[in-house]
Amino acid sequence: MQFTDLDRYGYDLPPELIRKQGVEPRDNARLFVYDTGTDTVSFDTFRNIAAYLPERSFLVLNDTRVLPVRLWLTKETGGKIEVFVLMNRRESDERIPVLVDRKVSVGQKLFFPNGDHLDIIGQDEQVFFVRLISQESFSVFRMLERFGQTPLPHYLEGAGIPEDILRERYQTVFARSGASVAAPTAGLHFTERVFDSLRKKDIGSLSVTLDVGQGTFAPLTEKNFASKSLHTEYISVSDGTAHDLNAAKVNGHPIIAVGTTALRTLESVRQSGRFSAFSGPTDIFIFPPYHFEGADMLLTNFHLPKTSLMLLVDAFLRDKGARRDIVSLYRLAIENGFAFYSFGDSMLIL
Repeated sequence: MQFTDLDRYGYDLPPELIRKQGVEPRDNARLFVYDTGTDTVSFDTFRNIAAYLPERSFLVLNDTRVLPVRLWLTKETGGKIEVFVLMNRRESDERIPVLVDRKVSVGQKLFFPNGDHLDIIGQDEQVFFVRLISQESFSVFRMLERFGQTPLPHYLEGAGIPEDILRERYQTVFARSGASVAAPTAGLHFTERVFDSLRKKDIGSLSVTLDVGQGTFAPLTEKNFASKSLHTEYISVSDGTAHDLNAAKVNGHPIIAVGTTALRTLESVRQSGRFSAFSGPTDIFIFPPYHFEGADMLLTNFHLPKTSLMLLVDAFLRDKGARRDIVSLYRLAIENGFAFYSFGDSMLIL
């Protein structure tokens, strides 16, 4: 596949199908089910997802947390500045990468409301590096929790969701740790009611971590296709999870990736037919044609056009021998009023 093939992944979406806020309860979201074996499509509600999954299968969940990484600080001149922290768990408070919306230079200070500040210590093109100076020895994570706001994709800005509600709603119920700038949205529909229904069918769950970075929103370039790589994101798969994934494969228990982030993680750690424990960066870029070894089924949301996420899902469809491509499925979803993007509805590929 070439960069010029991206035009195939365009589609027209009516603005009213961009859901601005999540449905309540979460599992009231609609479910679009596509069975690649029979080429049949079904429409349902997410709370009934257990009915479509085989017994003794395993869901793989991305347990990362979204951090409130958007800050409004004060320059030494008194002017306000927006700071977007590109923090992840590997960074220390001594060198934190950030983006800013105003002109700054190395050596300047940016102040929090409590008097603590960020020293600008370096620059690499549009990314600046800052050091946190805290009178109370606060960590950057503590400062973000106290003063930050949850970042939102551009299509959700202006939705008017209060910060306290957003911190709860733009987070999966199984989020545990991590440092993401966006939610793994395929997991937003899960509730304890859904997990109870899954347990009744002996469907288990395993956790991996992929910290979603700002690069996930970057447009694809020719360089991505030439290098077969994307932006780098941090992933983590424990020894126990790798063991359970390998056991599932040996015993013939299907593995269902919950979201493109979980699928990207699985493909990053499966080599020579086995899953391996790993904590570190991945820059894997998956696009057609591609043979998947990590998952048998995929649960995902409806993604922005011409993105790496669409290409990954289409590669999954093709690898399963689907008779429909992702754009034709999206058009069918649009015709039937499914909601798209972060707070949108869900698609299950069998």
